[in-house]
Amino acid sequence: MGWTYEKAGVSLERSNAWIDFLKKIGHKAGSPDVRSGIGGFAGLYNLGDKRILAACADGVGTKLEVARATNIFRGLGQDLVAMNVNDLVTCGAKPLFFLDYIACGFLDPDVFGPIMEGIVDACASCGCALLGGETAEMPDVYKGGAFDLAGFAVGTVHESDLVDGKNSSIGDVILGLRSSGVHSNGFSLIRKCLLEGENPLPLDSVVPGAGETLAETLMTPTRLYVSQASLASSAGMIRGMAHITGGGIEENVQRILPEGLKPRVDFSSWDEPPIFRLIETRGVDVYEMRKVFNLGIGFVLVAPKNRTTELIELFSEIENEELIEIGEVGR
Repeated sequence: MGWTYEKAGVSLERSNAWIDFLKKIGHKAGSPDVRSGIGGFAGLYNLGDKRILAACADGVGTKLEVARATNIFRGLGQDLVAMNVNDLVTCGAKPLFFLDYIACGFLDPDVFGPIMEGIVDACASCGCALLGGETAEMPDVYKGGAFDLAGFAVGTVHESDLVDGKNSSIGDVILGLRSSGVHSNGFSLIRKCLLEGENPLPLDSVVPGAGETLAETLMTPTRLYVSQASLASSAGMIRGMAHITGGGIEENVQRILPEGLKPRVDFSSWDEPPIFRLIETRGVDVYEMRKVFNLGIGFVLVAPKNRTTELIELFSEIENEELIEIGEVGR
């Protein structure tokens, strides 16, 4: 059986149609100060004096179910922060504060204590204050230990420092920063093809080529790209930035390009982490892989060709970091 995100119960088409619907009705709650709203990585709001407020919301998805199966919870805190601040910084914004929402059937400190510790540490590493949040205990809604997480991040950027991709042009170079693995997207498909069905893989089995168990690999937290995005935007050498989440590299880079342009990605230009090769062997074809997963590239910069060498050299000065040329902007 060939697995797809659709067969696993998640429709990217429905998701895109829903965003289109929200855009159509969103103007009813609009304001002349809204710079950009629904559909971007972060919503932008003019504060005056050329200051712009950036805000976004996101969750962790069904990675929560794998956490429950593995009893590994702490990394979910970083996942939650990362899914928000990585979106926020694509416009050049500096994160100011973060809020969390926990919904559960039973407030278990052995589960939510480690998650909150992960949130606090991730916020601290980003220079982002944990301002508050909400914990809702709803036993009639969340049964059998089920729970959900959501996060909200707010930041600011000056008009002169805004990065929006609008000036991208044909021939611009697409540069990628490595992911730490699957991050927090595609877990509905991962669970179906790896952990369920007639031949489920044990969570304590070793991922070929990874040197760690399937549980450890899947629960590796999402990378935080705040410092990298800040370095890139402050250097003044980039046109746009994209956080690679659901939809894969091409769809997320497409979101920041002007109409009529599209990303041309060379998927052979970097080595994919072993977990993606394992997923593919379990019945997910290469085209579906590219539509769903980050495949080892978690954050992307778009830059003029004549600044590429300089940018790569700048990032080479960061310990354990590498900026990889993975494609170009075309038609």
